[in-house]
Amino acid sequence: MRKVFLFVSVIVLSLNVNGQVSDTTNDLALIEKTINLYLEGQATGDSIKVGSSFHDTWQLKYFADDKVNVVTKSKYITGFQKHDRPKNWSARTVFVDITNNVAVAKVEISTATLLFVDYFHFIKTNQGWLIVDKISARTPHKTVEATVAKAK
Repeated sequence: MRKVFLFVSVIVLSLNVNGQVSDTTNDLALIEKTINLYLEGQATGDSIKVGSSFHDTWQLKYFADDKVNVVTKSKYITGFQKHDRPKNWSARTVFVDITNNVAVAKVEISTATLLFVDYFHFIKTNQGWLIVDKISARTPHKTVEATVAKAK
């Protein structure tokens, strides 16, 4: 009887683990979908795409002028104007970390002159995974003058 109980316990536990892996994989895909919606809006100046990736309470926080600055969702999305995607614009998701119904992601956006590093905080809501906060830093790209050898 003990062997039967042990066998049934192992089966039940493995089903639970497989279910959790499947949920995490699905959640990761949904978070990446939200990130991509945000990035597409950023790249093309589409405030509707950007705004729909945010929860209504969303805020941007960044450090400048010796203080932490806070920008609300409504103020942030008013600064967008639609345009074509710049040729020198790229983005990548560095990592996503999920715990139950919350997650964090690190995203890098590279423009011709700046590298933006954004950290997104997500919460899984009835509307799906939404970005509730963003902290951001930007760094100028380092450029170096290349010396050219003179032809003889």
